[in-house]
Amino acid sequence: MENQKKTRIGLIGCGFYAQNHLHAWTDLRSEGAELVAVCDMDASKSAAAAQKFGATSYTDAQTMFDKEKIDLVDITTQMGSHKALAAMAAERSIAAVVQKPFAPSWADCIDIVETARRHKTWLAVHENFRFATTMQRVRGVIDSGAIGTPNWARLSFRTGYDVYKGQPYLAEEKRLVILDVGIHVLDLARYFLGEVEHLSCETQKRNPNIKGEDTATILMRHSSGSVSIVESTYQSKKIPDAFPETLVEIEGSDGTIVVTRGEKMQVTTQGIFFEEQIGSPLLSWTSRPWHGSQEAVLHTNRHMLESFRAGRTADTSGEDNLKTYALVEAAYEAAATGRAVKPPAWTPKS
Repeated sequence: MENQKKTRIGLIGCGFYAQNHLHAWTDLRSEGAELVAVCDMDASKSAAAAQKFGATSYTDAQTMFDKEKIDLVDITTQMGSHKALAAMAAERSIAAVVQKPFAPSWADCIDIVETARRHKTWLAVHENFRFATTMQRVRGVIDSGAIGTPNWARLSFRTGYDVYKGQPYLAEEKRLVILDVGIHVLDLARYFLGEVEHLSCETQKRNPNIKGEDTATILMRHSSGSVSIVESTYQSKKIPDAFPETLVEIEGSDGTIVVTRGEKMQVTTQGIFFEEQIGSPLLSWTSRPWHGSQEAVLHTNRHMLESFRAGRTADTSGEDNLKTYALVEAAYEAAATGRAVKPPAWTPKS
């Protein structure tokens, strides 16, 4: 290892999905991560995580920052707290990984990025779908040139899984499926096809017991000239349910990639067809059907750790994630106005 010094990790938010982050940081000990502190306003959650993962427990983030020497903080709380917590880290020159969604609003996202820039601190967003084993294999085929230049895609996350059981607060969100999971799929569209010129969007609320939209269908024109359709819903009635898989179809000038349920990839290239299993193996702490998403957390955390330790900007830096979040903003505007919308752009302050 080039740098033998450990990177001291603090984690804020010990809830449902954060358990995957805690396991991932623990798995990365041999690669330089040292989980030293965990924090949650719920003392029982913080104490349980501290005991299980060998860290010091806190219920107040400021106290944790002041008492511990932390190099990198993983902010896994709900989005409404991200701005304040990221600012605490930036003001103390502590690098930060912020869970997606970055923040509740475009303005808040910009504030987080600008604060980090002002304090010259490293900042990234935990946008983990692109780091999943399946999506990395798709990107590998694209980069190999096997299907030529991608020019059309459909990316689909459709499920009827009860997401409200583990995260009941989602039922109260006024901006739901686009901001919660659609943002992942929009990021994949950028990752595979590049930046977006404009988009249109139709939303639906098919579940009468929630406040926000549970279904979104988005049509995008990319700067390359390619076109993509991004679908996301929490109200699918299809059996078998593909949860939590993202299904992919990408057509190129010389071939096609299709990822079907069960993490199978079918590739047609220059008249030749082949199929392979591209899913991830079970780890000691992962379980079906979550295993692909869980392992993606490990891959994302590894990328964050390696990037930070090498002094590199993460692929999903705060500034990069603004481009994904801009698609979310444009989608909501397009749905509200019934017209195609150009994503907002961020201009850094001098």
